[in-house]
Amino acid sequence: MARWPGSGPGRRIAGLLFLAASLCSPGYAQEIPLGRLGDAAVPTAYRLDLTVDPAKPRFSGHVEIDVTLAGRSSAIYLHGRGLTVSRVVATAGGRIVAGRWHEVDASGVARLSFAQDLPAGPVTLAFDYDAPFAEGPTGMFRLEVEGAWYGWTQFQSIDARAAFPCFDEPGFKTPFAVTLRTPPGLVAIGNGPEQGVPARTDGLAVHRFAPTAPLPTYLVAMMVGPFAMQAGDMPPRGARTAPLPVRIASTQPNAAQLRFALEGSQRITELLEDYFGEPFPFPKLDQVTAPVLPGGMENAGAALYRDDLLVMDAQAPVVQQRSFGTVVAHEIGHQWFGDLVTPAWWDDLWLNESFANWIGYRIGDAWRPDLGIAGDALGAGYEAMETDALLAGRPVRQPITRSSQVDSAFDAITYGKGGHVVGMIAAWLGEDRFREGVRRHIAAHRFGSATSDDFFAALAQVAGDAKLVPAMRSFVEQQGVPLLAMRQSGDRVAVTQLRYTTAGVAPPEAHWTIPLCLRRGAVRKCFIMDQHTQAFVIEGDGPVFPNAGGTGYYRFELTARHWQDLIAGADGLPGGEALALVDSLWASIRGGRGTIGEMARLAHKLIRHPDPHAADAPDKALARLVRENIVGASGRRGFRLFREKLYLPLLRAYGFDPRAGVYAREPAARMQRRVQIVNALVGTGGGKDIRRKLGAAATAYVAGDRAALDPAWLDHALDIFLFERDGAAVRKLVDQALASQDPVFRPAALGAAARFGNPEVAAWLLALQDPRLRENEKRDVLDGVMSRSSTREYGYGWALAHADALLADGSFAMRLPQALGRFCSVAWATRIGRDFGGRLAGTAGALELDRAVERVRNCGLLDDMMGTQIDAEFVALR
Repeated sequence: MARWPGSGPGRRIAGLLFLAASLCSPGYAQEIPLGRLGDAAVPTAYRLDLTVDPAKPRFSGHVEIDVTLAGRSSAIYLHGRGLTVSRVVATAGGRIVAGRWHEVDASGVARLSFAQDLPAGPVTLAFDYDAPFAEGPTGMFRLEVEGAWYGWTQFQSIDARAAFPCFDEPGFKTPFAVTLRTPPGLVAIGNGPEQGVPARTDGLAVHRFAPTAPLPTYLVAMMVGPFAMQAGDMPPRGARTAPLPVRIASTQPNAAQLRFALEGSQRITELLEDYFGEPFPFPKLDQVTAPVLPGGMENAGAALYRDDLLVMDAQAPVVQQRSFGTVVAHEIGHQWFGDLVTPAWWDDLWLNESFANWIGYRIGDAWRPDLGIAGDALGAGYEAMETDALLAGRPVRQPITRSSQVDSAFDAITYGKGGHVVGMIAAWLGEDRFREGVRRHIAAHRFGSATSDDFFAALAQVAGDAKLVPAMRSFVEQQGVPLLAMRQSGDRVAVTQLRYTTAGVAPPEAHWTIPLCLRRGAVRKCFIMDQHTQAFVIEGDGPVFPNAGGTGYYRFELTARHWQDLIAGADGLPGGEALALVDSLWASIRGGRGTIGEMARLAHKLIRHPDPHAADAPDKALARLVRENIVGASGRRGFRLFREKLYLPLLRAYGFDPRAGVYAREPAARMQRRVQIVNALVGTGGGKDIRRKLGAAATAYVAGDRAALDPAWLDHALDIFLFERDGAAVRKLVDQALASQDPVFRPAALGAAARFGNPEVAAWLLALQDPRLRENEKRDVLDGVMSRSSTREYGYGWALAHADALLADGSFAMRLPQALGRFCSVAWATRIGRDFGGRLAGTAGALELDRAVERVRNCGLLDDMMGTQIDAEFVALR
């Protein structure tokens, strides 16, 4: 609803009369633009002057926007959500015209009404307003940390409108001049460098920032608080002739753990400068953390991250260091691909995120090859195939006609599939030519906007094969995973393409133009497959590997003999190909063709593979079937015995001591492998000594001895700690977590409490109203409750009873279906669709719910059709 200035009945009635008159005017007949605003009014510059005190519930501002009107008009559509606008004026040709602000749609579409027409051409709009801070990471939000208040902004995708009036679209790129007025002594951070020492006016510090290069609204950043800072300049190098200031900013409790992030960010920036062949595109780089952010955000020159992604030291667990490398390279990579060149509209969001996903893994791996980040990249792509194989889905590039659809594009298809497809094209084309295409794309659209067609055109210029761009289109513009059925006869391989589906699901018609790379011994050959069935010739010895390097976004099905030959030689495969082999065999099992015995033989072959990702992949695949409850009690016992046979010899070779830092000097791959060994054995009879050590270490850790337990073991250790105790211990651990700001311990402790597996404790946690419990943590608790089969049905009933309140948080609309999707039966699929279909209709979670229902149904179909056979195969594991 509209917010009106002033108070009292007279002002309210006058406002209503004005609105009634404007509603009847001819100009108001225009349909409310719920998607793109159009070009009737185009912004050319912003001047933001905001007063921000995070200790107060609201902030205020004066905003001026220079716009160009295409024609005379008495009304302008733009964006603003939840703003209390007290004054609107337009200045044109020296004439000042008062206006009215109307928020006309809940998505944040607003309409400015003027008593007389504004002329075509340049107009300046000015607003005075105030607005509430958000409690979670959308718009301008705040949080109290150890008695001090901090404020941050997170505007992607359409939340700048909750912080200031604006034209909130990615294609509108303008300079921003920002001034922040704050209580004295606070740090203020914007996109540009702060200009000089803050002045004092009316008791406030006035921070003025250099005007930015052209930016869309979603990349604007404003942070205020008593931040701890770690700073260091990157010296000039190559084409960058000036030093680049780099700072890490976090809340005060994290002050001692920022050096690692500073040094890592500097090195990753250098690697990205080398890749793009040009300097960092903005005058400074701030890397800022917030405790409640879901991941990272690429604000130009002021990127934002969840605390644990940056706050660490060199002894942090390997998985945390891998996340640092991947996410930091992703967000800094965006500074070129996304910030310097921005999508013209949200239907090309994939250009941003798919490329950044790929470059994040690639540059992260170049930063620290020892961490195994390249395996993470392939794993993300194969995981995305699980979503993409569903009939309910969407292509990577999807049409966006309404702003409410944008958030649904931030999913595994955009990131995992899109990133893997980019990697497939890069591998097929070759590193040098692909990089040249990327550089051409950026050079052609610097500080502007671009579309998918623009990117395809840049690749076409360097491809050397006219079929490459149609190949990329076929993967980007249609959903689904290709399944390549292969039959090898000597040097000849016949390939038929189908769409992959799981058992009991008929494959729809689909056709791809596939960049296909085969390997046979030392011979690697790449082709373009554009027919339903084609034959290819590859010389060499032995069986053909159908996905050279594992970079192809497809699965393969083989003859029994071909499977046997590849499994027999799996220990000699590169890590990426071993992962591709496991994924395709897993897909064959889910399709009702492969067997558990084949996966067991593959596990024996890969158990000592030097790539930890490959070594552990078969066990993870088998464990997934167990988690889905397709495997009965006898089969589970068979799996535990199988794990003991595989992993106990490794445990004796690797050893296990849970104390902090014991293995800090080991190679990262060895540390990662030990974690996998413990994960596999902790629930087995042979893992009794592991459980004893973890339980004792957790007891000491919770009592205050942080040296007793390395963070790498926190999840298992806290689970064991609580398993041996009761609900009172859960309550005590939750209280300890809420009193802590440790970005690793706090979520681990809350997660262990949520996984306790007792319905009474689950009820207490879900009803907890402790003010220290953050909104995002409440949602994490529900995820944890539903991750345990013993509390899943209770969590479902609670979610159903509180659905309206849960879905009032729009960002949770996509997460809730993911929690619901953990059931496994046709009956549960029907129930979930019936109970939540209407509630999620029209939201960003509607597609995610359809996927969840299909997952649950497919799991039930597999259980009904093959559950007895699968269980028997688990019993027979050797």
